[in-house]
Order: sequence, then structure tokens, then C-alpha cells
Amino acid sequence: MVKEIEIVISPDDITDLEKIRTTILLAEKITSVQLNHFIIRKRSIDARGKNPVYRLKAVLYIGENPLIEIHSIKYPDVSKAKPVIIVGAGPAGLFAALRLIELGLKPIIIERGKAVKERRRDLAAINKEGILNTESNYCFGEGGAGTYSDGKLYTRSDKRGDVNKMLQIFVDHGATQDILVDARPHIGTNKLPQIITSIRETILNAGGEVHFNTKLIDININDQKFQSIVTNSGVLEASALILATGHSARDIYELLNKKNILLEAKPFALGVRIEHPQYIIDQAQYHCPTRHPNLPPSYYSLVEQVQDRGVFSFCMCPGGIIAPCSTNQEEIVVNGWSPSKRNNPYANSGTVVQVNLNDVSGNYNADPFALLNFQAEIEKKAYLAGGGALKAPAQRMVDFVNQKISFDLPENSYLPGLTSTNLYEVLPPFISKRLQLALPNFGKKMPSRFGNNGYYTNEAVLVGVESRTSSPIRIPRDKETLQHPQVKGLFPCAEGAGYAGGIISAAIDGQSCANAVYKLIV
Repeated sequence: MVKEIEIVISPDDITDLEKIRTTILLAEKITSVQLNHFIIRKRSIDARGKNPVYRLKAVLYIGENPLIEIHSIKYPDVSKAKPVIIVGAGPAGLFAALRLIELGLKPIIIERGKAVKERRRDLAAINKEGILNTESNYCFGEGGAGTYSDGKLYTRSDKRGDVNKMLQIFVDHGATQDILVDARPHIGTNKLPQIITSIRETILNAGGEVHFNTKLIDININDQKFQSIVTNSGVLEASALILATGHSARDIYELLNKKNILLEAKPFALGVRIEHPQYIIDQAQYHCPTRHPNLPPSYYSLVEQVQDRGVFSFCMCPGGIIAPCSTNQEEIVVNGWSPSKRNNPYANSGTVVQVNLNDVSGNYNADPFALLNFQAEIEKKAYLAGGGALKAPAQRMVDFVNQKISFDLPENSYLPGLTSTNLYEVLPPFISKRLQLALPNFGKKMPSRFGNNGYYTNEAVLVGVESRTSSPIRIPRDKETLQHPQVKGLFPCAEGAGYAGGIISAAIDGQSCANAVYKLIV
């Protein structure tokens, strides 16, 4: 008999397989001889009670042996197959390429930035010197924004595709088996580069192509059909184009607009990144003065309706670092990431407010760039308030709520440095007012009884601005064919097109676009 059960294990026993086995035997009232094998399918932390516990979903093999499961995909040689161009080597582009190879098509990836390991020098210049390379940074380059901005794999995109397949592909390329089990899987920025390199090698070994430092300049269309692209290295022809450029490639939107290819303004979210000492979050979430060594640094998820608008935490990074994610000169954009061990002393999260079409002036129906221009304007204000060299404007949390400029700022993880600022002069009033009202309420949801104020504290710092939560422009596509409604063979894909919101959802969308390409050209 094969049976799935859920058991509860204390943090003391979570690493003890014999203790877990004994708990299973007691729960099922069976003997050790009867239990041939068990597999932990899911592992999550339940901190709702007085003491945090682990909840494990286990598959039991009672009186029979488990079947041997083979998950790895065999990729055929596609070196002489029909070519498909993919613009962008982020998760959408890479996973689209892997799926095209599975289907017997040849992916040709072009990426404006550098190979994943070569990006490190440019990131070091950003963090240590405040010098930005607009073609190689936290957003542009192999692996996309997710590679050097955390590597969280948590998603709610189950209905869009096979999440487990995406996770298994990461495991096949070097990620640990833990990501298949943990309720909130995470790889870590320190480990993702090796995994991304391995994925590239799979693509190349199968006969695909990957071209770095190659920028899309033009798209050739004839009789409403995609024909070829023009890059800084020449012309490439193919049967289809998957456009997976990410949410920060503003020049791509401008290119499409110049060619009269339909674009649409799209709501996004805007706010700040908030950083606490990690121990404050641990105490508030785990209800204990010191986190158990077998418990990971705690995360949180907060949401509050304020004046008929959602204010919510976004991309929470336990044990993480705030990173400068600007892609253009004279702008400040911040994001967060964590290493695999999540062992930094700070916890950070985007805390943002929904921005709707009617929040901007002008005729947004006629101007698809209305919200993008609004986004860029706020990022410019943040740069000016920071004072240059990628310094970010910041304010202590309680000071912000009380509209008081902070006399000093706490120790923090943002390496280019912070400038004490009145963030009300950076953020638009409809954003700052809702944050002002939401933060004390967040504090009520996450109090502490251990000598500090919990979430709502002046030990926390607000860093501006968190503005690249999603694209403020959508590249429309047909729901069935996934092609642009005006251009046959053009497949807008993932975050940059407005159809995904993280590594896994982007990877799923990449594979969905690959499937749609196959239906078109085979």
C-alpha cells in the first residue's frame, strides 16, 4: 500500500531520520518491518502556535517497495533543426530554450549582457564604487534579474504549468533536492551562477546557441509576419521570435512602439524596501527570544487594505541584502537577495502600493508609456535625493510615519550607502500616505514580547525606491496562440511582456511560449 500522511516534528528532531520514522510508525500504528520506505514530499514551518514546528507530508510504502523514478530529461541534438530566436537569457529565455530542444527545435539566444560569472565585476563596481554599467548589472546579463537578486522559487503559478518540472530542471543542473521538498524553495544568489552556467552548457551541448553582448536593434516584419532581427552583430533569421527581455529593457518597448506594434499601459506596484535586524523578525514570527538552530531565518508576508488600495510586502529576503538594481544612469532602484544560507544579519522586503492607470496624468489609453514614465520619474527623484554614486534615500520607520527626518540611520546592508531623506519628497502622496497608515498596522500583526517593538520599530529602515515589481507595460498576446495579435511568429514572454512575476512563473511562461512556437512552425 502507498499512502500519504502529514506528521508534525519539532525543530529538535527535524534532522533525525530515525525520529521521523518512529513518528510515522506511531501515527500509523504499524511496525518497522511493515514500513518498507518513506519519502518526504513537502516540508513547511508552522509558527502559528506557541512553539514553531515542522509539518511534513510523507509518502509511505507499506508492504511494498517504491518505484524507481527517473526525472532527468534527455535533450536531442538540434544543431541542424529549425531555428527559433530568443531575446533574453533570464529564466524565461533559458527555460524556453530547454523546452525547444525537447521539441526538436534549435534555440538561438541573444543576451545584451555578459555571461553570468563575468557579471560579477560589474556588480562589484556598482556596490563598491557606485559605477553602473547599463548593459551589465543586477538586471541585465545571463540568468536575468533573478540570478543576482535572490533565487526565490516560491510561486502560486501552479495553474500555469508544471512547477515540479521547473524545480527538477534546477536540480538536474546542480540545485539541491531540498527545493523539491521545501514549501518555500530557495537556491541563493551564491549558488545560482553555477546552475545557470550548467543550463547554458546543456543548451550548447544539444546544438543550441547563446550569444552574449548581443543587443536587439530592430525586428524585421513582412506582411505582419516575423522575419528576422537586427543586432549589433548582424542579422539573424528564424521561424519565430520569443521576446523574453525582462521588465527593465525599456529600449525594447521603445523599439516596438516605433514599429507601431501594439503596447498597453499596465498597473504595477511602487514603494520602498524595508530592512530590519533579522532577530527582530525571528522573535516576532517564532515567538521566542532566540531562534532555534534548526529553524531558518524567518520570513513574513503582510498585506493591508488602506483607502481601498492594497499595501503589501513583496519579495521578502530573510538573512538578506538590499541591492542597487538601476539599469540607467541617474536613477535609483532597489531590490533584495539572500545567499543560500540566508545568514546575513538583516531581513528585507519590498513594501509597496498598487499603482493604477488613473493614478497618472494624461490619456493612458493613448499612451502606453504613461506608467513607465511615471516609474522613471520616481526613480530619478530617488537618485537626486540620494545624492549620486547610487546612494539611496532612506528614513527610519517610525520617523517616516511621524514625518520626521532621521537624525541618523541604522547599520544596514546597502553597500553603496544611504542618505537620510524625507521620503515624502520622493514618493508620490498616494503612495507615502498609504505606507504611513499601513506600517503601524503591520506592527500590530507582528509584535514582540522580548524587549523590542517587533516589526514597527525605528530599528527598521525604509530604503527608496522599490519600483521594478513588475512591468508597467504589457505587450499583448493572443490567449490561445501566445503570439502578438498583430505579428505572426512574435511571442511576447514572461515579466517583460507582463505575463509573469518571478523565476518559476517566468520559466513556466518560457516553456509555454516554446510549446506555442512548436504548434506554429512544426
